[in-house]
Amino acid sequence: IQEEMLFLAAEQSKFAENESILKKADIQAAQYDYDGAIATLEASDIHDDEDVLKKINEYNEMKNALVPVNMEDITHIFFHILIVDVERALTDTYKGEQLNAAMTTIPEFEEIIRQMYDRGYVMVHLQDIAKMEEQPDGSFKMVKQQIMLPEGKIPFVMSQDDVNYYMFMTGRGFSDRMVLDEDGKPTNQYTDRDGNVSIGDYDLVPILDKFVEEHPDFAYHGHKAILAFTGYEGVLGYRTDESFDPNSPAFDPENPPNLDIEEDRERVKELTRVLKEDGYEFASHSWGHINFTDRTLESIRIDTDKWKRNVEPLLPEACETLIYPFGADIADYHDYTHDNGKYNYLESVGFHYYCNVDSRRIWMQYGDTFYRQARRNFDGYRLYESFSGAKDRVSDLIDVSKVFDTRRPTPIDWK
Repeated sequence: IQEEMLFLAAEQSKFAENESILKKADIQAAQYDYDGAIATLEASDIHDDEDVLKKINEYNEMKNALVPVNMEDITHIFFHILIVDVERALTDTYKGEQLNAAMTTIPEFEEIIRQMYDRGYVMVHLQDIAKMEEQPDGSFKMVKQQIMLPEGKIPFVMSQDDVNYYMFMTGRGFSDRMVLDEDGKPTNQYTDRDGNVSIGDYDLVPILDKFVEEHPDFAYHGHKAILAFTGYEGVLGYRTDESFDPNSPAFDPENPPNLDIEEDRERVKELTRVLKEDGYEFASHSWGHINFTDRTLESIRIDTDKWKRNVEPLLPEACETLIYPFGADIADYHDYTHDNGKYNYLESVGFHYYCNVDSRRIWMQYGDTFYRQARRNFDGYRLYESFSGAKDRVSDLIDVSKVFDTRRPTPIDWK
């Protein structure tokens, strides 16, 4: 009897393992990674099963039906931290007016991604568009890639700025910080107006994750948003910067000392590791949210050194993407050249992807050692501009009449 029970347990374990392999392959295929799905099945113990061989043939047929997308026609939209409590965030103050212009509410974000999915949009990463590749002579060059999707699918890039949960947001109706839930998945901690603390879907990451779980074909090869970090108040809601470290010569006495700073740094490392595995990428948003257009090269050096020292070590790998605060680029619409001292410096410290801000639907630039793309702000200001009929800059992606959160105070001006 004991032998039979052991045999049954082994069979059940094997069945569960096989089911997991099949599920993984199905998700990869749903996300247009047919080569990955086939490799998953061929590396398994059930690779010669008749049903598995049939599934591999189906994946190959789906792969052969893909068509190349126009690599000159990929839009990029971005958000800031999402508003949970409209009444606490959008108060009748100057700060409330700023937040009304710059932020997006949770219902707006949920409706935006639903509508974009329904219109056939699919998230991709910047590295899916262009990639630094080694050349025969040993040099590296930015090489345009080719995204293949089913007919009617449209690639786009999504990013979120200032994923830091700044101190000024405390008590204003935003998430407190990012945490891992009981299943080890990234989610958010939130404190309501009565001081009650809860864990849940209070910002972009867990909301997007849940949507992709239901609609895996919204994420090309599982790729999701780019999360852009400053550093001066730490990362992901943890005060990890040296200016909060009472034992550091860089400690700022105006900051509350973080006596658990080393533990918080380890927490952030674990979070970014999980986020990377979950399909997210990371970008520098500078250390001090500086204006790269106006700042001197020396000022940019000092700021970038602080970011490299305080933020990059918390990431799973070196960061190649720079998202300009305020959209303030280091050059006009012409290509970057090595006559530009700021570009030379930024390239020397490892940046190859650069994103500014532009209200046009598409602006992108392929260079020999860089890829550059403009981003479109889907915030209160832009949504209200379209909702009020002042100017339409969003209808290629959404029906703003179904998106705009009418709880917002109006009119909305840029502050």
